[in-house]
Parts: sequence; C-alpha cells; structure tokens
Amino acid sequence: MNQAKKEFLSLALPPARVGMDETAWLLGFNEHDIAVLIAVGLLKPLGRPAVTGSKFFATVELLGLRNDTRWLGKASDAIVNYWRTKNTGRRNKSTHQPTPAT
Repeated sequence: MNQAKKEFLSLALPPARVGMDETAWLLGFNEHDIAVLIAVGLLKPLGRPAVTGSKFFATVELLGLRNDTRWLGKASDAIVNYWRTKNTGRRNKSTHQPTPAT
C-alpha cells in the first residue's frame, strides 16, 4: 500500500469530495476501474464534468456504496465483464491476421 493511500484511509474525517484515486481507495477497486464504473452507470460524479475533465465524488455516497453488498457485487461483475470483453477482442484480433496479398 502506498503512503498516500495509507494516510488517506487513516483520516478520521475524510474530505466531503474526493477524486478518482481516493474513490478507488475507498471502494477497494483499482484506479482504472472507476472509469468503467462511471461508463456503465454504477458510479456518478458530482456535477456535470467534461468528458475529459476531472471527476469528483461525494464521500458520503461512496461510504454508502462501500457498505452495499449488492452494489459491490454489481460493480465487481461490471469490471469482470469489461475486461472479459476487452480481452476477447484482443484474442480475436490476433487470431484473424490478414492474409498476405499475392
């Protein structure tokens, strides 16, 4: 566990609004998984951030999700499905090599 993550998780009173890194730490996911959870609609950032802009989340909502085993199950399944689909696409690309022109 890196030092920043350890310090954040040991705060007695976390900030009301957190970024994607802290969101991942609070929920127990990898940082790159947060974008997947947003894309499938299981996690909603505060306000209306630009597609490429910074995204922030309400800590109080995240703590609720953290205690919701049904939501955690859905989120975990969404991550698994995302990577399964992505890896299947990679395998299909490598097996369907174009034939050389003669």
